[in-house]
Amino acid sequence: MYHGIINIYKEKGYTSHDVVAKLRGILHQKKIGHTGTLDPDAEGVLPVCLGTATKLCEMLTEKEKVYEAVLLLGKETDTQDISGTVLSEFPVTVSEETVEEAVQSFLGEYWQVPPMYSALKINGKKLYELAREGKTVERQARKVTLYEIAVLDMQLPRVWLRVRCSKGTYIRTLCSDIGEKLGCKGCMERLTRTRVSEFSIEDALPLDRVEQLEADGKLNTHILAVDQILKAYPAVTVQKEFCKLLYNGNSFALEDEKLEYSEQNLIRVYDWKGKFTALYSYCAGICYPVKMFLE
Repeated sequence: MYHGIINIYKEKGYTSHDVVAKLRGILHQKKIGHTGTLDPDAEGVLPVCLGTATKLCEMLTEKEKVYEAVLLLGKETDTQDISGTVLSEFPVTVSEETVEEAVQSFLGEYWQVPPMYSALKINGKKLYELAREGKTVERQARKVTLYEIAVLDMQLPRVWLRVRCSKGTYIRTLCSDIGEKLGCKGCMERLTRTRVSEFSIEDALPLDRVEQLEADGKLNTHILAVDQILKAYPAVTVQKEFCKLLYNGNSFALEDEKLEYSEQNLIRVYDWKGKFTALYSYCAGICYPVKMFLE
């Protein structure tokens, strides 16, 4: 069984769930999880966790992401992207300078209302299921952060954007919001995710490439070890006589004045053989288990 994170290039037409299902068939293992959905029409970076690394799925989902998108002004759809039903169309008479100003106005924090066509749940039911039934329900706006937003090209009515943003940001909703601000509506015509944390599109593997590497016995070289994704946290090694406590997930005392702790006070813990075993939190000289990674 593989343990670690593999950087998958999700192609158009696949859901994130499809990618996981296909990988289970290629790798012949069930313990696989993705780190955040991409719409079927979107493509790009999708880190996938294998084996014990599935315990990191939530942590990776929270990482910042980078997207490149094409905003089509003058068209409003029910899904906020080009695949949806057109609700209205408007002439695009705004200048490039006005578009640039509108785009930059979203830099920083802003309150975004999640789209109806999304996997968010309200009262136990996914929003897109309600949308397909022709229902619209009130959604609470959520604060998201755009760390960077840049206009890469502009040939109105199309605008090419690059966005570096926080978790939970819907780029198609951003496109719709920009169009709304300009008064001519807008929808997302294309979306590519180019980065999730340190996983970049240049290193992403399409599924057919994964299948070939697996057949050739070379896939391991493309799988990032579990502890490498946590390398920002300091590491400690537990002496042999105390490893039983570690293997059982017990807390233990630690006194090391030279160790510089991270802001979250998380540490990587290795056993006496140098094998990564767990992620612990540190408080007042005591280490408490957060996630165990025993195979």
